[in-house]
Amino acid sequence: MQIEIPGYQTLTIDHLLLDYNGTIAEDGRIRNRVRELLIQLSESLTIHVLTADTHGTAAAECQGIPLLLDTFPTSDAASCKLQKLQETGASCCACIGNGRNDLFMLKEAALSIAVIGREGMYLPLLPYCDLCVHSSEEALELFLHPERIIAGLRG
Repeated sequence: MQIEIPGYQTLTIDHLLLDYNGTIAEDGRIRNRVRELLIQLSESLTIHVLTADTHGTAAAECQGIPLLLDTFPTSDAASCKLQKLQETGASCCACIGNGRNDLFMLKEAALSIAVIGREGMYLPLLPYCDLCVHSSEEALELFLHPERIIAGLRG
């Protein structure tokens, strides 16, 4: 996906790296609309879900969705997420997250989106995010309607 942002830059996004709890899942569960959006986006982007899996539900909840799931030890999730971003290539990745362990990957990604959902958002993420939205649905819909990204980031 290529997004030309006037007065800013042209983004080439091939991978979407997603936090799980608080971002695409609430209390460990993926809402139906989020599931639909992930399936739709998987046709144009490689989707990665990166999680410490607080509730232990990620594998079951992601079943049937075309994505790559990586779970990490709770104590080292932040550095594991950053390592995954670097392995994938930060310059072609968009990241969506809400928590403290998302800070490093959001700071380095080509496009970073924070979600202030029902589980809250770690406030220090804000200076490192390109955009901030109210829900995972809003975050995912940005990639189906890239003119929304352009509107928020243009010069």
